[in-house]
Amino acid sequence: MVNKDLRWEILKKIQNPESKFQINEIINILLENRGLKTKSQKEEFFNPIHPGKITVKSLNLDQKQLDKAIKRVKNAIKNKEQIIIYGDYDADGICATAVLWECLYSLTKNVIPYIPNRFDEGYGANAGSIGNLKSQFPNFKLLITVDNGIVANDAVDKANKLGIDVIITDHHQKGKKLPKAYSIIHTDKISGAGVAWILAREIIKKIPNPKSQILIGNSLELAAMGTIADQLPLLGPNRSFAKYGLEALNYTGRPGLLALYEEAGLRNLQGRTLQGAKIGTYEVNFIIAPRINAMGRMEHAIDSLRLLCTKNSQKARELANFLGRTNRERQRVVDEVVLHARKMAQKNEWSGAIVLAHESYHEGVIGLAASKLVEEFYRPAIVLSKGKKISKASDRNFRKKI
Repeated sequence: MVNKDLRWEILKKIQNPESKFQINEIINILLENRGLKTKSQKEEFFNPIHPGKITVKSLNLDQKQLDKAIKRVKNAIKNKEQIIIYGDYDADGICATAVLWECLYSLTKNVIPYIPNRFDEGYGANAGSIGNLKSQFPNFKLLITVDNGIVANDAVDKANKLGIDVIITDHHQKGKKLPKAYSIIHTDKISGAGVAWILAREIIKKIPNPKSQILIGNSLELAAMGTIADQLPLLGPNRSFAKYGLEALNYTGRPGLLALYEEAGLRNLQGRTLQGAKIGTYEVNFIIAPRINAMGRMEHAIDSLRLLCTKNSQKARELANFLGRTNRERQRVVDEVVLHARKMAQKNEWSGAIVLAHESYHEGVIGLAASKLVEEFYRPAIVLSKGKKISKASDRNFRKKI
């Protein structure tokens, strides 16, 4: 349907439209339409620096907190303490977990990744889960969050009571009160996977290891996937991760990614490109990331992490096929929810946000359904998965989450 409230945003008028523009003039107009006006901004757009040269200061990261975190990691490795990396179930969180786990696993075998179950544990570090992990691993003394933790006050308090130090790495908005963590590494300039990559880079500087150096280079592809999948503007440091990470994705040796390319019809068994397809932002955003995200929405995201980290080609193919099947089921469920929600929405004349609730709505896809409603009705949308005692909601606005 056509919405009368839609408004055109008119960009800067081109002067002398009848004259022939030089290529540089056209490029300048396109860049200015993206908000890039200064010479340095334009140069950085075309020639982003390598992520290895991005400074901690430029990311607004606290160097003292970073140094404190690295020192704690070194002590944990030295004392053979159990380290747990607490991730998230979306593509950015999974990539962030893989980046940091691979780095630390090259330095100590006493490190395991943990991805919470969306349906039982919810988003972010969970106090109950930390208690369960401590019971399972008595020597668990260091928890590192990736892509979450900045508002996990209760979980951090629980960890402190159990004698577990917590290092938070996150890029989400801070709450009114910061958790009482051992160290907080936070910036909103890059993705969760980007923050994890920077921490891994700094750890390897202080704990040199030839194998780890190689892993840091290889994990750029994961940082790029997290950055693109999390819909960050591809400018500044995010453009650096995207440019160099996409180059790596096109030449990846990861069995899991190669298997996923094959399952998605991007590459064949030998890794050769099919139909001239390169791995770019479109392929990550609309083909690769949805398969990784589908596990957290419908099943358990740990299998997406296993896909990224496995070195076994047969296991990689099995996992890639599982992700593909789950993504197709996710698409089917989204279509069902959107069809029902659309019919409900059309019954009302909405003057404000659309708010819909139903017991049949799968909580793993209500965010996607809300996004579809925003696109169609051009209004903020809140969609609830209705439960007997607790209902879960997801909301979307025109440009971002509310």
